[in-house]
Amino acid sequence: MATTEGTTAPATLAAWLRTRTDEQLGALLALRPDVARPAPSDVVGLATRLAVPVSVDRALDELDAATLQVLDVVLLAPGDGLTRAELVAALPGAPVEDGLELLTARALLWGDDVVHAPEPVRRAVRHPAGLGRPRTPPPADVEDDLATADEEERAVLETLAGDNPVGRLPVDNRGTSPAGPARRLLQRGLLTRVDAATVELPRQYGLALRGDRPYGPSRVRPEPPTVYRDPEITDRRGAGAALESVGRVGELLTALEEDPAGLLRSGGMAIRDQKRLAKALKVDEAAVAFHIEVAHAAGLLDLGGPHRDEWLPSRGYDTWREQALPERWALLAASWLDSLRLIALVGQRDPAGKAVNVLSPDVVRHTVPAVRRSVLTTLGELRPGLGLSTDDLLALLRWQSPRRSDRFVLVPALVAEAERLGIVVEGRLSSGGRGLLTGGEEGAADGMRGLLPEPVDHVLAQPDLSLVAPGPLVAELARTLATVADVESSGGATVFRVSEGSVRRALDSGWSAAELHDFFARASRTPVPQALDYLVDDVARQHGRLRVGAIESYVRSDDHGLLSQVLSDRRTAGAELRRLAPGVLVSGLPADEVLAVLRSSGYAPAGESAGGAVLTRPAGRPRATARPGSRPATGPRPLGAEEVEATVREIRAGDAALAARRTDPARQVPGVTTASTLELLSRAVREQLPVWLGYVDAQGSGSRRTVQPLTLGGGFLSGFDEGRGEQRTFAVHRITSVELVDGPTG
Repeated sequence: MATTEGTTAPATLAAWLRTRTDEQLGALLALRPDVARPAPSDVVGLATRLAVPVSVDRALDELDAATLQVLDVVLLAPGDGLTRAELVAALPGAPVEDGLELLTARALLWGDDVVHAPEPVRRAVRHPAGLGRPRTPPPADVEDDLATADEEERAVLETLAGDNPVGRLPVDNRGTSPAGPARRLLQRGLLTRVDAATVELPRQYGLALRGDRPYGPSRVRPEPPTVYRDPEITDRRGAGAALESVGRVGELLTALEEDPAGLLRSGGMAIRDQKRLAKALKVDEAAVAFHIEVAHAAGLLDLGGPHRDEWLPSRGYDTWREQALPERWALLAASWLDSLRLIALVGQRDPAGKAVNVLSPDVVRHTVPAVRRSVLTTLGELRPGLGLSTDDLLALLRWQSPRRSDRFVLVPALVAEAERLGIVVEGRLSSGGRGLLTGGEEGAADGMRGLLPEPVDHVLAQPDLSLVAPGPLVAELARTLATVADVESSGGATVFRVSEGSVRRALDSGWSAAELHDFFARASRTPVPQALDYLVDDVARQHGRLRVGAIESYVRSDDHGLLSQVLSDRRTAGAELRRLAPGVLVSGLPADEVLAVLRSSGYAPAGESAGGAVLTRPAGRPRATARPGSRPATGPRPLGAEEVEATVREIRAGDAALAARRTDPARQVPGVTTASTLELLSRAVREQLPVWLGYVDAQGSGSRRTVQPLTLGGGFLSGFDEGRGEQRTFAVHRITSVELVDGPTG
């Protein structure tokens, strides 16, 4: 509300907050929810929280370039504040009123007729409008100083008068700074030193160099060109990418189910396992790294094994593969959106020159979820069918949040990941992507429903021993085919290959030849080729002719010639076999290792129990322990309408109680420095205003004195104590009250 005639304008942020309506306070809490939990005890407590540097930075990060330019004008004002008319005159044609509304709603500026910037905001914006700090003492004649600069020196000054007033001194091969134009400017005081290698252009010279545009060019919102494509085409392509990503993750987890990957001591998965999985999936290493990371983010892949040193499918994988395709894809997409891991770092070199492994803790970046969501939100603002190029998207994001522009270097990689999942297609959000943005995992599944094909319950057996799946398979059939066949190629139609090795794997898992014949006959819509029946029968005849048990282990067979062949075969040397008796070989290795050596050498042994019964693999697969399902928080939780109303009521009640019991309007608890105290002291220093200061010394004695503040910093106020006639230093935490000598209480 504007200050009416006859009323005194609020002197501090806390006093101004008291003049705000309940609706305005509620809007402030909704825009800055980090200051609302737990509820502040009163308005002074709210003002103190609004001054916390982390909260100020977070609020500033959410502002666009045009709004920040309005703030810059206030920060660069020679006095404590500016009227609204002066702001409009400083930025002709700019949306000043809109910017003021955004800034005052977030309490980054305060005041009605005259707007002020709180001291924490001034500290947070180090270079307003890209200008350096003022030189102290100020130069005597700025124009004369600039006139002494030659052409080289002028070029340096013009560069630093742009967006960034800080530069580095050139260094030669010996590590020293040669005598160049920057060195000469530094010696004459046209540049100031920040540290041994960094210089800064003082604000007085920057303003003079900019001439009639002290705040730089107007920061209008860019309007990049958009290209339209039929949304149905976008959705079909997005559905194709989604189907492929779900299939790849399923193949990956099936491969790890058979042969888990090891855990490195430094964390993550070894490169050799990554290469093995890439070969199994027939994709490059970058692609398999992406699918590994997405599976891990979705909780489908985690550490397991007896010593938690193996990467295994989790128990959640068993539930996931039974779900419908839209639900499976939605879990992957939502987990990618909220993941703290920057997948693009996998394979790059760390500062020590070592390649970053997949699933390594080194790829965690806490800012990544916010950048992903910013990308999708910006694309979601376009109507369906419209898209942006990556460069135009980057320009728009940098305008929307210039203080986060350094994070947007990740955008091209994140857009590529979103396209791999089918969330984005050529710079456009798919229907699944829009559902993910607005409705989370459930919305993503709804958006993709009807676009993905229904699972099929059959395959087409071919004469070349291949099985063609004409679409995604139902879970039970996919699970069985993973045992009895190998994936040869995947895509819209998956091709499985039945081989001697896959049939042997099925027999090792407990299948009989008759069961395999029955399965192929039931699963195939085409006649089972004779070659497939012959293959199953041939492998079954050989299977189990050798028997392996534990001594540590033994190998026995009624075929003595076969045992002699095994014993003399160089490929079986790793089994460490020796003949114990006719028909029996023994080894000091465990039975599982002997079985593995014999199978890798081309034989078809079967394990047996101490009683001679053939052993099969256990039905249950090893699984990693399920992780908690909660996803990492990406920022303060938004406040609901009821929570906002309750918090405002509590602040008003606390303020009323404080006013009822307060005897000194500026009194506060010793040792507790409020934002209003610091703000009033900062204003007194800037405007050279005397103040009444309540102070408690080290012995606990209180006093009230008139002080002319000189400097404020490092927790101390330095000023001239008029009562004692000398300059004194006061610890800020011992100040109990502050009041302007000729003004209102702070």
